[in-house]
Amino acid sequence: MAIRRICKYGEKILDKKTRTVVFSEIKKDLAALLTDMFETMEAVGGAGLAANQIGLDLRLAVIRIHRENEEPLSIVIINPEMVEKSGSMYEDEGCLSFPGLFAKIRRAAKVKVRALNEKGLPIEINAEGLFAKALQHEMDHLDGITFVGRLPLMSRLKLKPALMKLKGQWKKIDESKMKPM
Repeated sequence: MAIRRICKYGEKILDKKTRTVVFSEIKKDLAALLTDMFETMEAVGGAGLAANQIGLDLRLAVIRIHRENEEPLSIVIINPEMVEKSGSMYEDEGCLSFPGLFAKIRRAAKVKVRALNEKGLPIEINAEGLFAKALQHEMDHLDGITFVGRLPLMSRLKLKPALMKLKGQWKKIDESKMKPM
């Protein structure tokens, strides 16, 4: 399929809540879209990718977690809803829309999410650790929240000059010109 260009910090689509997916409307194009999303994410070494990160106003994301001595855990979430959160973790987090930038973000340690899968069937996901963090991160994207928006106000203000400088560099990055792995 194709590696897509990832929208970067400052692009308006990253700041708006995505629209609910009507499964019957995307069903015929979904397999190709998901292949592109997984290929794009893998090409840049990501753990998740939301549809709005590739310019699509859809409440849809993909996640692939690589686990030691196990097959990767790959999941598609369509119209996800957070059902439960518990515990707390404070860890480094990055984002494909902010290449090379990492910051410590507080997230719930365990989550329960309801969504539709790639077949349009309802699923319930219980996750913890990295998987829980990835779910929260991608669901934030679908709500128009980037991970830097989760930083305390003073941290965001301190980061702003660096973000403005990096924004110009990031604009030049076009993942769609990469060759698939």
